[in-house]
Amino acid sequence: MPFSKLGLSSSILQALDKSGYREPTPIQEKVIPLVLEHHDIMARAQTGSGKSASFVLPILELWSKSRGEGKAKIKALILTPTRELTLQVAETFVTMGAFLPKKPKIVSVIGGESIGDQLYAIQQGCDILVATSGRLLDVVKKKQMNLSHLEFFVLDEADKMLDLGFAEELELILQEIPAQRQNLLFSATYPPKMLLIASRITQTAVEVTLEAEEPTVESITQRVIEVNRENRGPLLRHLLTTEKWEQVLVFMANKRAADNIAMKFKKYGFEAESFHGDLVQEDRTYTLNQFKAKKIKILFSTDIAARGLDIDDISCVINFDLPRSPADYIHRIGRTGRAGKSGVAVSFIAYEDMDHFALIEKRSNIKLPREQIEGFALTGTPPPKVKGPDPVKGKGKSKKDKARELAAKNANLSGNK
Repeated sequence: MPFSKLGLSSSILQALDKSGYREPTPIQEKVIPLVLEHHDIMARAQTGSGKSASFVLPILELWSKSRGEGKAKIKALILTPTRELTLQVAETFVTMGAFLPKKPKIVSVIGGESIGDQLYAIQQGCDILVATSGRLLDVVKKKQMNLSHLEFFVLDEADKMLDLGFAEELELILQEIPAQRQNLLFSATYPPKMLLIASRITQTAVEVTLEAEEPTVESITQRVIEVNRENRGPLLRHLLTTEKWEQVLVFMANKRAADNIAMKFKKYGFEAESFHGDLVQEDRTYTLNQFKAKKIKILFSTDIAARGLDIDDISCVINFDLPRSPADYIHRIGRTGRAGKSGVAVSFIAYEDMDHFALIEKRSNIKLPREQIEGFALTGTPPPKVKGPDPVKGKGKSKKDKARELAAKNANLSGNK
């Protein structure tokens, strides 16, 4: 189905055409008509499926038809888990609204930049506000921003926000916005805690799930290489030299590890940098732009780059350190093989990683052959398995009990307002 069949105006179709978008992705095809019909949405789709455009396009369409006179008022609030995704979503609004008769005023609000400049931009007139939740609350506390005209409330990558302490921040944000609004929630997963949060936001959402989606992308070649931990760096240098990958994203367990290995690789002559949440915003933006422009060939990153970031032409993703969960594995490898291109995802595993990777395989419904590279073969013997103590029945709370307690707590919070 072409975009022209989804009820979008010629101005937005012109922007899509200029950006090279010909046909909607499955999530866009399902969600755009529902948003245009003013439904609340709870959508579940994997990373890289085009979730952002599925709310950007219909919000622009509805905004352009109902826009009032006078100074711009905040009609749409979009929350994202990271600064980079905030800037990316804001840029999508700018690009897709480029040919509207009156262009919307879009302001992005993120940490690491001047809050005074952001507040000034809002006060000069803002139609669409894209923000990280922490910085939004900082702005709200200044009591110089009016959210009473809000019509659209969007959570993008909602499950990722849970990892960042979002549940507490959401309660404060909900107090600041009108009860009557259209709610659009987009998430790759909906764990029980996410469903509780969703119930605080909307009771009437249409659920959209892409059941046909496989948890791993078929265009990605997945490899698993067994290697001792101390040999991972030398093995990676060997692979970078022999495989001729152009743009490589390497996932590390923490910020310090990312910094240390990037420094080492630069000493070996590689065009490498680290990328993580402790960098000042100016450095984060610069590093990401340099990687996109292919001035940096190897980016050593924490999981901050695993979600939502739209970087084309990553030829290989390396799991130098394994992700914590199967869902994170899918998000990480989904950074390559995008837009119909092929890609490679390589995971390094030592003896101590084997059980964890077997769990990732089981949950992701995959089974991958193990490789060893000559000169870097896994040596030694696996450590003996230590059996933990038997669980003591009745001591721990079940998931259901925890969910009930959280629901009761939220109900009490609602009743005390």
